[in-house]
Amino acid sequence: MVALGFGPDRGYDATVGGSYQIGGEMAATIDSLTRGAPVAIPDGEIDGFEATAYDPGLYAAHRVVVPIDGHAALGSDIDDHVETYESDGYLAIAGFFDRAEVAAALAGMVRLIDGGAPGFRGLQFEAGARKLLATAAPEAKQDYVRKLTGFTQFDADLHAIATHPRLLAIVRRLIRAEPAIFEDKALIKPPRLGREKPWHQDHAYWNLPLDARVVTVWIALDAATEANGCLYLIPGSHREGAVVHFKRRDWQICDTEVDRNRVVVAPLDPGGVLLFNSYLLHGTPANASPMRRRALQFVYVPAEAARITPAERLAVFGSEGKDVTC
Repeated sequence: MVALGFGPDRGYDATVGGSYQIGGEMAATIDSLTRGAPVAIPDGEIDGFEATAYDPGLYAAHRVVVPIDGHAALGSDIDDHVETYESDGYLAIAGFFDRAEVAAALAGMVRLIDGGAPGFRGLQFEAGARKLLATAAPEAKQDYVRKLTGFTQFDADLHAIATHPRLLAIVRRLIRAEPAIFEDKALIKPPRLGREKPWHQDHAYWNLPLDARVVTVWIALDAATEANGCLYLIPGSHREGAVVHFKRRDWQICDTEVDRNRVVVAPLDPGGVLLFNSYLLHGTPANASPMRRRALQFVYVPAEAARITPAERLAVFGSEGKDVTC
């Protein structure tokens, strides 16, 4: 059984700096040091980071990740897959969710964007949409959204994906414990508008012990391609420890810390899944294409995982007090 921590005290409050609460406890705080200042609007908030220029060479891959077949993910080769995950820091699986499940998840996402779940406030719009929202037609709204957060208790179809037995079975093997959902997000790069998410480590964002075994599950709902902003990774980087992050185009590692000779790209078809370690260096370029790129992201931790303070986290991942520049 997965420990969900659902209840009336769990949700996303856009008025408290993007804090995400599980069971009434502040589980992850994205504070003023790690994010831009969001602008509250009736539907949610505007992203606090503007899209800015970056070196496209940061996303020049030397290899394309080839996913394993989804039907074999829990087969006799499962031990080999776990070993690959431990070595590389990620595991890509094609066709893990079928067309009906992908369609249901997309329908759930659109319902939330369209206001079909009273009380849901977890919408974040692209900063580039700030001047467009006031006059946008309702049907165009989804193409201005950057992110949805804290939604599984509001939509049964999305809840079903997050608690899918086959998914939890793999996560359980990877974290070596009973999993709890720490974070649920929909990550969207709208056509010609979705900004870059610079290179970073997920663990830098969360108030979790440094040695906590944390797995991020990224699920493609559209085809995620090099053109529309799929994930880029540095294999094995999860074994190299924490990297200092800076507030630049986002809360990110310095561009000079990206080992460009090791970058791989992980495109996925709809229903494909990428599981990766919370210390794995990764990023996504902007979506300059006319194609949507919608994905779900669930983060799982051991149900008994402790919490640390933001100060403890920033002492490791933050730049303050260290002789470092970017």
